[in-house]
Amino acid sequence: MSAAIGLSLGLIGGGGSILTVPILVYFLAVDPYEAVGMSLAVVGATSLFGAFLHYRRGNVDFRSGMMFGASGIVGAFAGSPLTKLVPASTLLLIFAGLMFVVAVSMLWRRRNPEIDGGREVSLAKAIAAGFGVGVLTGFLGVGGGFLIVPALVFFGGLSMKPAIGTSLLVIALNSAAGFIGHLAQSHFDLSLTGLVLLIAISGTIAGTVLSHRLAAHRLQRAFAILVIGVAVFLIAKNYGSFLS
Repeated sequence: MSAAIGLSLGLIGGGGSILTVPILVYFLAVDPYEAVGMSLAVVGATSLFGAFLHYRRGNVDFRSGMMFGASGIVGAFAGSPLTKLVPASTLLLIFAGLMFVVAVSMLWRRRNPEIDGGREVSLAKAIAAGFGVGVLTGFLGVGGGFLIVPALVFFGGLSMKPAIGTSLLVIALNSAAGFIGHLAQSHFDLSLTGLVLLIAISGTIAGTVLSHRLAAHRLQRAFAILVIGVAVFLIAKNYGSFLS
């Protein structure tokens, strides 16, 4: 399961990080609040490594990446304190709702492969989008690549492949800011975090290679179905606690 995080990040620039918190909570018995901070460490480091692999292939636009990343860092710092303001069950239910959004976004992108760059760059919209994704990153411990990739296409004027590589740079910046924000609030199992990170990085290598050799739409569809399944599981596990 951890390898799927890196595989999705390397292949399509997002989606995989949405699985990190459920994996940590239900497979590795990590406290949900701690899982958010650990997720940021795993997602950030994995994304940075993936960005480097894409950079070597010329698929990272630093100008757009830093523009989105700068506003995202501010948003991540703002979102970090929000995590412990909601009960753990509510946090996981919010996660489940976000997972449905991720799955629908991935399926929509699969059905609309003609979307590409060449659009006019909208600085204000790009900054607003970067900030919003940053808040999401700090609050829930997700990279937000499923939002960053289309935002880079629509507002940053990038085509799909550079948008995928650049999104990984933005995710790494946002995750680093969110992790720093969580350091003062939680303690983390560094050995467990490192183990999950190593497995995820191996998936990133495979995903980056596949992104240049295979059409991603079939894997996107399969991954979206997996995400929906995990979301249903989270709702079933936490809905009763939310009502009580």
